[in-house]
Amino acid sequence: MQSMTIEQLRAASNAGGVSGVTLKGQGGAFLVQIDTRSGSCAVLSKARSTEPRRFGNPLAALNVLRDIGITVGQFDSSEYDPADKELDAGNRGRADAMRQAHEAAAYNQWLAAEIQEAIDDPRASVPHDEVMARMDARIARHKGAGAKRA
Repeated sequence: MQSMTIEQLRAASNAGGVSGVTLKGQGGAFLVQIDTRSGSCAVLSKARSTEPRRFGNPLAALNVLRDIGITVGQFDSSEYDPADKELDAGNRGRADAMRQAHEAAAYNQWLAAEIQEAIDDPRASVPHDEVMARMDARIARHKGAGAKRA
């Protein structure tokens, strides 16, 4: 079976080359099967591959067909099984990406506020070597206190 992208289907439909479409359930999704006037059949494919475009919701497929100008067709749900619905990795991936973007933006906002607070602090800066010496002394005190308890 051949494949057609949305743009190819639009061109074929506008030229009068489509004799009908069937929204066909297959597993947990719906495919759009296209019958052409030349007698060949095709399936609606993704834009950049020949892989069939799978619609988890038949309304989404109907909206695509209506936007192309195809308003009459057939419906076949004999092989549709909602229990076999695949998780949509694209949507899940977008949700994860959005969540990470929001977390990163919140972190960046917090970090910018912390940096600005340090810049605005009127107290004198402490040299790095002095800070490190204080920390080394504090660590040594804590290690010594732990050894005395043992």
